[in-house]
Amino acid sequence: MIDLTKYMKKGLVEQKPGNILAFAMYASKIPGIIKFNIGEPDFATPEHIKEATKASIDQDHSHYAPSNGTPGLRAAAAQFLAEKYHQKYDADEILVTNGVTEAIYDMMMAVLNPGDVVVVPTPAFPLYMGDAASMGAEVVQVNTEESNFKLTPADLQSVLDKYSDRVRMLVLNYPNNPTGVMYTQAELDALADVVRDKPIFVLADEIYSELIYDGEPASIEKSLHDQVVVMNGVSKAWAMTGYRIGIVAAPKPILTQLAKVHQAITTSEPTPMQDAAEEAFKYGQDDALPMKEEFLKRRDVLLKGMQEAGFDCLDPQGAFYIFAKIPEGLEQDDEKLAYQLADEAGVAVTAGSYFGQGGQGYLRLSYAISLEEIERGLERIKAFVNKNK
Repeated sequence: MIDLTKYMKKGLVEQKPGNILAFAMYASKIPGIIKFNIGEPDFATPEHIKEATKASIDQDHSHYAPSNGTPGLRAAAAQFLAEKYHQKYDADEILVTNGVTEAIYDMMMAVLNPGDVVVVPTPAFPLYMGDAASMGAEVVQVNTEESNFKLTPADLQSVLDKYSDRVRMLVLNYPNNPTGVMYTQAELDALADVVRDKPIFVLADEIYSELIYDGEPASIEKSLHDQVVVMNGVSKAWAMTGYRIGIVAAPKPILTQLAKVHQAITTSEPTPMQDAAEEAFKYGQDDALPMKEEFLKRRDVLLKGMQEAGFDCLDPQGAFYIFAKIPEGLEQDDEKLAYQLADEAGVAVTAGSYFGQGGQGYLRLSYAISLEEIERGLERIKAFVNKNK
């Protein structure tokens, strides 16, 4: 029998299955495990958004929406970006996608050719690296551990010096998953200066933009509008991960090309879900505030507890993750330690190495679980450390 997988797309076949998903499936089978590995809010979607979804169904909005998104949602998204972040886009510069996951794929498919270089500051969510590799691009990871997990202009310039005209895309995610780090506007301006007027696209993943605890929101779009593709959505800030609505904002010539990929793979997003997202952007601009207050309480409890357990932790400025360095005396292989914690302590955390260079020797813990669960999980972690250190 012929093995047809040998004749499938090389970048895809060589790509390893997702370690994060594999671990999550493993951990979910352990009775009573506390899941610090969850990457979605545990809150309910706001009632007015649920009512808008029901109304959409009752009004028989059950047919194809325009491929780029309903006019109402695109206008609401453009208004939201302008009012909240001073990002100036017209409604026809907005594309509605199946979450930011599809948006990332659309952009990489539209931009990258085999041999192009994609620069990814790491640690970073592995989807960027996997998508780029499947396009035949070369992923250059920039280890940011020594610069407080932020890409510096000097490090970016050194990559450009080495790879020259092959560099086609820079990926930035802020607040960052897994570190919770947020850039200042001055820091993003400085990065913009390095790539300005070069044939380099910037993928700005701002899906956690409503969950910033310290400092002001910032965006590289403000200093590099013509080269930036902004990605956002309703998943994190409105607890709507299952609605699968992301938005892409880009100058019209770029968006037109991205839309061709979107049309080929999804046609359009579900109309009732788009109506729900329109409601969120138009009438729910403050919906994230109570959630953010609760996340802040959880962050402080988890941060203090992990430090008491001996972990050196980065103080996250946004999102809902803590990146904790494994203390001496414990297993230093972060993947082995993650499985050990699951098996022996009944606690699920995510290995830092799953997020690329700079993640080795760290664990990512999500505080998108209840305060009670966090406190119980900390007790288990502290007991595990005392037993094994």
